[in-house]
Amino acid sequence: MKVANLKPYKANKTALFIPLARLKINTDFIQLCKEYLSKVSIILKNKFSTACPRNCYSTCSFYVIVEDGKVVNIEPHPANKATPEGVCIKGLGYVERANSPDRLLHPLLKNKTTGKFEKISWEEVYSLLVEKLNYFKNKYGNHSIFFLTGSGMSGMLNDVSSNFWKLFGGCTRQYGNLCWPAGLEAVRLTLGENKHNAPWDLEQAKLIIFWGKNPAETNVQQMIFVEKAQEKGAKVIVIDPRKTQSAERSDLLIQPKPGTDAALALCIANILIENGWIDHEFIEKHVRGFEDFKTHVQTFTLEKTVEITGVKEDFILKLAEEIGTTKPMTIAPGYGMQRFSNGGQTIRTILALQIITGNIGKSGANFHYANLQSYVFDDLKEPLSYYPDAENDKPFRRVINMTSLGEDMLKTTDPELKMLWVERGNPVAQNPDTNTVLEAIRKMEFTVVIDQFMTDTAIEADLVLPAKNMFEQSDIIGSYWNPYIQLKQKVTEPPADVKPETEIYWELAYKLGFDKVLIEANIPSPTDESIDNWLKNILKKHPEINWEKLKQGPQLANGHEEVAFADLEFKTPSGKIELYSIEAVKMWGINPLADYTETVENESNSEFPLQLLTPNTKNRIHSQFGNLKSIAQFDEKPFVAINPYDAQERNITKGDLVKVFNNRGSLEIEARFDFGLRLGCVAIYNGWWLQEGGTPNLLSKGRETDMGHGAAFHDCMLEVGKIGS
Repeated sequence: MKVANLKPYKANKTALFIPLARLKINTDFIQLCKEYLSKVSIILKNKFSTACPRNCYSTCSFYVIVEDGKVVNIEPHPANKATPEGVCIKGLGYVERANSPDRLLHPLLKNKTTGKFEKISWEEVYSLLVEKLNYFKNKYGNHSIFFLTGSGMSGMLNDVSSNFWKLFGGCTRQYGNLCWPAGLEAVRLTLGENKHNAPWDLEQAKLIIFWGKNPAETNVQQMIFVEKAQEKGAKVIVIDPRKTQSAERSDLLIQPKPGTDAALALCIANILIENGWIDHEFIEKHVRGFEDFKTHVQTFTLEKTVEITGVKEDFILKLAEEIGTTKPMTIAPGYGMQRFSNGGQTIRTILALQIITGNIGKSGANFHYANLQSYVFDDLKEPLSYYPDAENDKPFRRVINMTSLGEDMLKTTDPELKMLWVERGNPVAQNPDTNTVLEAIRKMEFTVVIDQFMTDTAIEADLVLPAKNMFEQSDIIGSYWNPYIQLKQKVTEPPADVKPETEIYWELAYKLGFDKVLIEANIPSPTDESIDNWLKNILKKHPEINWEKLKQGPQLANGHEEVAFADLEFKTPSGKIELYSIEAVKMWGINPLADYTETVENESNSEFPLQLLTPNTKNRIHSQFGNLKSIAQFDEKPFVAINPYDAQERNITKGDLVKVFNNRGSLEIEARFDFGLRLGCVAIYNGWWLQEGGTPNLLSKGRETDMGHGAAFHDCMLEVGKIGS
């Protein structure tokens, strides 16, 4: 997918620097040339290399153009081989986002009488925060304060927040993750670590399977390499209950019942083994547990799998034949699939297809889930926060499950939660079970939210502090798709009454009386020089990464592997790929073999007949960007997509206002028809705010996935009814 009319600026140095003495021209023209050169110099000085820090696959590199202290344009940065054609629609929206009239520019305190927010000074902010923090700490204990963070903006400086709370003596924190941990853990258990081939290696594949993934909307840069592969003759298969934009570019679309993908994969594995479409030599040398796996999959017959998945025999056989006879093959699973209660095991079963066909450690042969090769600054490849009570974290926090946030907040005692501090997140919109989350937040005696906009969560706060935007402070970021380390440069000053979070923590630390030596060791002072030195100090452990070069553009991580696992070494207990994992049993209490189990909530055990899907859209990253006018023109209001045949059964016509409901909540939105949506399913895009018409999380339940402490959003059944019927 190409972004039109966006070309990197290139100065024509040859034309500009012809020796003027050779030209028969007057002095006025020479002066004009000098003035032009001066202007070009200014233009070049106002063009900065940066990178998108949002929680997104791509982590695009781009140039930002600044004039008169304002962001005015975004241009592609071809130095990043993964994102050479520039940013997506959200990235282009940074110009509006940076200059939005809706941005929060002052600290706001809610008037308890009127319920309205009023401006207050930073002096009043610090005085109030010192008072509240000391009050709750002294009366109820440190853990009566809950510091809750999301993943709204990535970067190394995010660690400063945790450093502050450690200096404070600890607080309550969350564990778990709403995004991807079941899949991360599934890959780790099987291969030993999360990494995949370079994004551009995808063009070497002869078969590409997007299993529950829609990169044409959620990872648009990946489509560059898909198109190149297709030009070379590659086939693309999409497995998804929706006919997505990616499916429209595919050779085959298969639509299983949501939550049954593991059964489909195990049946495919059985067919591959029966037909001899497997790599016996690879299995013998590098795989543990194959014989057990072979016996296990024999129970997943065609007849049984058709009944479970709703996929016809011909489609299953065709899929198996393509997987078994086409090499090299890459499978790219999406994150939505692992957000079912059986999500981790589902990813293990799909990964098994890659393994038994020998499509590991080769160009074009790849399991494309997460690539943490640029996470070179982390002591652990797998994020610590996903696992409760880690040894080095015990003194710091008492933990609450992110997946059941509202319930856990309400039931937490000894002490009860009294104060909430929210940063880089919008849990009212993004966490499961919105109504319970709202109840828990409204129970707090005092809530602080730091954000750029008045989100659903900010509305619930007592104190709202304006956050910096990405252009107002430098930071170092990695990616979980491309292997680059990048510098997000400061290019503009924050508005007068906006303070970066690091400065807030610095000022608070001193006003609370923390030890000066500890403050200086854990929190950078509020100057650009101090921030740069803080980041440079992180780089000292990695001399291969040069600060000045980072200012010019992205750098490949040291040790980057173009082809992951090419050495066929695996950091598992056995040193082999583990189809049979003892660790899976010990850590998660699940079958050591990849297996299929029914989801906790499905059509067979629910009083509600329709399965809710909450896919991501190209117009938002979670609940961000949708409030921009440039984005809102594409999705002006929430809607529910429904197959016309399901709609007909309910006397619903296109455009009707309908009630979408279950026993957890409801919302009233417009119905739109989608013939490409599997019968029995409805879809509401993720990311809508309550104030925009309602988040689909009004309907979801806070429950964990089978491994990794992920959120099983998609175990969610509901009904749709026409308003007034």
